[in-house]
Amino acid sequence: MTRTVTIEWRPGQTVTARLGGPGKAPLPSVLLAHGAGAGQDHPGVAGLRDLLARAGARVLTFNYPYTEAGKKRPDSQATLLECHRGALAWLRAEVGDEVVLAGRSMGGRMATYLAAGGEPVRGLILYAYPLHPAGKPDRLRADHLAGIVSPMLFFSGTRDSLARVDLIEEHLRPLPTATIELIEDADHSFRVPKRTGRTFEEVLDGIATRTIEWLRGLG
Repeated sequence: MTRTVTIEWRPGQTVTARLGGPGKAPLPSVLLAHGAGAGQDHPGVAGLRDLLARAGARVLTFNYPYTEAGKKRPDSQATLLECHRGALAWLRAEVGDEVVLAGRSMGGRMATYLAAGGEPVRGLILYAYPLHPAGKPDRLRADHLAGIVSPMLFFSGTRDSLARVDLIEEHLRPLPTATIELIEDADHSFRVPKRTGRTFEEVLDGIATRTIEWLRGLG
């Protein structure tokens, strides 16, 4: 169900990507970007890709250049956005113009910059959006979000150190195009304590189910 492809995001420079989902998908296609600490094969990213693909969406994940090169330090924001645009252009050539931008943490943040900068997208899905750096709730990354006209779906854990719940309620929930889904007891990786009786796989499955419902609602 998933095939590996190569995307040339800059002349002579490529990254690896993986496309999952049916040939004729009944749901909008999704470009899913990874977070800063791990690439597209991270369980949280690959797991979502596979769950959404099985439900009927075409989903493309990709590596940013630093991940492709085996480095840990993320590229500059300009480079991340250039690569992200290249992946979006590739997916549009494959499935058409109607694409939903999705991303985990940093990847979601890059997606919002593209949309706020005028990139026409069907919607945005933000998994663990990094509203502020850990331990620095005064450094919000929210000003540009008010300029996004596309529907936005945010998933955030109530124990996420990069997104305090009170700041989500103050700065994200009032956005006219935003839908907020809080995952009780989940951290930035959507992991929950054993005392909850839930596994990571169950949490991820619930997130995927809600994502599919939202995608169907886009029409």
